[in-house]
Formats: sequence, structure tokens, C-alpha cells
Amino acid sequence: MKIMHIAEPFATGVLSFLIDITKRQVETNEIYILYGIRPLTPKNVEELFDMRIHLIKINSFNGAINTVLNPKAYCEVYRWYKNIKPDIVHFHSSASGFIGRWLLPCNKIPTFYTPHGYSFLMRDGSEMKRFIFWLIEYLSAQRPSTTIACSEGEYLEAMKLSKNSTYVNNGIDICELESFVREIHKIQKPVSVCTSGRILYQKNPRLFNEIARLLPEVNFIWIGEGELKTELTSPNITITGWIKREEALRIIRNVDFFILPSLWEGLPISLLEAMYLRKICLVSDVIGNRDVIKHGVNGLICNSASEYADAIRKIVSGQIDGKKMSNVASCDIVENYNIDLMAQKYSEIYEDKRKEKK
Repeated sequence: MKIMHIAEPFATGVLSFLIDITKRQVETNEIYILYGIRPLTPKNVEELFDMRIHLIKINSFNGAINTVLNPKAYCEVYRWYKNIKPDIVHFHSSASGFIGRWLLPCNKIPTFYTPHGYSFLMRDGSEMKRFIFWLIEYLSAQRPSTTIACSEGEYLEAMKLSKNSTYVNNGIDICELESFVREIHKIQKPVSVCTSGRILYQKNPRLFNEIARLLPEVNFIWIGEGELKTELTSPNITITGWIKREEALRIIRNVDFFILPSLWEGLPISLLEAMYLRKICLVSDVIGNRDVIKHGVNGLICNSASEYADAIRKIVSGQIDGKKMSNVASCDIVENYNIDLMAQKYSEIYEDKRKEKK
């Protein structure tokens, strides 16, 4: 079976997702990925994929809005669709989802769309901008294509747009991470906290900085780079810049806490990895984060800088059993968020839809 993935944003969470899912799919299918380069796309991106996968760079994929407004993008996608003649097409994120659902004959072949975080949930734009994103998603959702959300929270949003929706939780390759697992026996001082990702509005660097200021005796690390790094002014914060994945995993391995104070998410791969690595996870109360973190069971959900700081203090002092939460979190990943389970569910959804189309 030929599966064609279309991914305009070939970076961060979408890239991680495709690396893992296609690693499984290529064992029994012929896999094609049409992709566009973003500033955060690794220079060696082709080396990250199985050699059997056909990677096709689309030069007209150049950011979400520019791609949607570029007639060449539609022409290139359609030309490759006609050449490949796929049995399944899967669109990833908003630009690919818009182009694919309106351009390709969704009534004839099984097509699927995964938002990886709906654009209209972003909080860095005006109400009008968010409404336009919602309207685009609503109209596109009426096309005969199935939305596969990446978390239960995203699924609930998808169902408001179209009943032709389902969800499969994101999963991670736990075998790849096994050597980076460190059992927490007792938190040693100085306490260390980290997060990872691009330093931009979505990831809430201002709140991260406030938490660090409230805990001057704690070492804070931001793994990543970004345009808002000037907001990270607290002297106990270290910014690593973009580093190799293995180096990032070594840093996460040696910290005590992982925090994710995001303003919105899909279902963050970085959080799943931190949970498997037995980090004590503190997150914001948004879709994706709250789908995976059950407050007081496998992590904590916080709403302000003082709540994050108080939670860290209580865990360090032993008032809250952080070790127990981190162990539960790791078991949750093994049972519910592993890549093999994810790949199996996608395969079942693909096959069911193929049978419907026949």
C-alpha cells in the first residue's frame, strides 16, 4: 500500500511524529513524504528517516499562510499525487490540511488530517484572526476527509467542526530513550528544572522566567533557541541554544523537574519523553498537557508562577511524593503513549476507511 504524507511544517512536533510513525509504516508499506523546509528544520533532516522512505521537498511550501496563498503549492502537490497514485493520503497541520482537503479527490480515496494543534486555539493573535482560522478549519472539515486528532482534547475540538473525527494519542519510541532513563531516589541540591522547545510566545518564556525568579536557589535550563530569549532574564536560567538530540536527552536525564507552561499545545512529544524519563512534570492547564497529566497522580497542573514554585518546594521538601508521580508517569507512557500502539491504531483506521471506500 502506498501512503503519502503531506507536511508543510517539517519541524518540531510534526517532524518527530513523522519520524516515528513512518519508521513502523515502512515495514509493510511504500511511504512518501511531501515536505517543506522551516527555519527549525534540521539540516540533516533526510538522515533522520529510514532510507526506504521517499522524501520529496516541495519548494513552494514556505510557511503556513504563504503556502496556502501560493498557487505553485497546489500545482506541485497535485502533480506528485498524480505521479505517486497513493492509496492513503495524510495531511499534517493547517496549511497541508487546507490544500489537501480542497485539492485532492477526498471522496474517491481515503484522506486524513491531523491538526497537531489547531491554529484557532493560538492565543497570540486577535479575535478576528482566530475566527478566520476557525472558519477555515470548519469549512475544510466539511470535506469528505477524516480528522485524526493527536489527543482527546484536540478530538473534542475536532468534533465541534465535524463528526467525521477520531483520535489517536501521540506516541514515542521508548526503546530509543531507554538508555537515558534515570531512577529518582532523592532530589539532590542544587535542584534542577528544564523545559525544551523554541523560545516563542506559545511556550510562555515570560512565565518560565517568573518561576525562576521565585526560586533563585534552583538551576533552570531552557533547551532550545528562539526570538523571545530576551525574556529569560533571571540569572539562574541557562539557555542551551539548538543542540543535538542526544545532548538534549542527556540534560533531561540529569534534571529533577520538567515544566511546560505553554499557552496552547496539541499533545507535546517533549512532555511524553520527559514523563518516560521519570522526570517530575509540572504543566499548564491546556489541551494536550491536561490530556496526559492527571493532577496529583502522574504530575501536577499549575496556573501561575507561584503555583509552580510552591509545587517544586513541596516536592523537594517531601510534602508531595514526586518520585511516586514520576514512576506512574513513566508507566503511563509505556501503556498508553508508545509508538507501536500509535502505529497499530493508525493502521486500523486507514484499513477501515479503505474498506468503506471500496
